Amino acid sequence: QVQLVESGGGLVQPGGSLRISCAASGFIFRDYTMYWYRQAPGKERELVASINAAGSRTYADSVKGRFTISRDNAENTVYLQMNNLKPEDTAVYYCNVRSGLLYYWGQGTQVTVSS
Repeated sequence: QVQLVESGGGLVQPGGSLRISCAASGFIFRDYTMYWYRQAPGKERELVASINAAGSRTYADSVKGRFTISRDNAENTVYLQMNNLKPEDTAVYYCNVRSGLLYYWGQGTQVTVSS
């Protein structure tokens, strides 16, 4: 079955950097677009970035120029490098893959940006 396991979250000061990871299993990773979402307290889950099988990337306007999504098909892992972090980036970050109408999620990893 599909499994997504996020890791790498933590507490970081404003202006700092963090890289989070998502290890995937249970499907042919290299064939699928992978997504990162985030959900802040009291807010709806929002799409942060995506990377398709060919390596093309998209980003939310709020993170363009600061975040970079990448993938390692040999390791079945997708990454989100986050630079120049801001307090408003504080959220639980979720990895996502879709198969038709089915959305699969990991358990999430908490990222807190605070001094």
